[in-house]
Amino acid sequence: MPRIVALDTAPLAGPMVLERCVALAKATRSVGGLVVNVRVERPGLDAQPEGSGLAPELDPQPGDLEIVKRTIGAFGRTSLDDELQSRGIETVALAGIATNFGVESTGRAADDLGYNTVYLTDAMTGLDQQAHDFAVSYVFPRLGTVCTGTEYVAALSPA
Repeated sequence: MPRIVALDTAPLAGPMVLERCVALAKATRSVGGLVVNVRVERPGLDAQPEGSGLAPELDPQPGDLEIVKRTIGAFGRTSLDDELQSRGIETVALAGIATNFGVESTGRAADDLGYNTVYLTDAMTGLDQQAHDFAVSYVFPRLGTVCTGTEYVAALSPA
């Protein structure tokens, strides 16, 4: 399977989402926020498929957290909740590929666990336009705050 960034996605191409996520990670670090990079490992395989690691553009920095998920969402059977709890983190901002799979699953779990959840809609894309639009317009507003990356960065900045 090709790296998820290379898949046919909508409304944005994977490389554009990756570029925006890199910029949002930089902005988050600039105010002392925690950046969590999530990658997937497929269970039951002796060797992971080519492209299973983090995209080189993400360039994890000291202090970032890497979570390896083996389910659709980043909370299921990982240490993510414990890591966030131990740091006193109450709000998570979500972006990535694919909107209606990993992002939505992670957001639903975050809501179930009591986190304030922010969905950065111009830094995510789906495998299908209709599924992306449904998640962004119908599901996410019921689970948290929906905003753009620009709105998120503005909220990070001191008044």
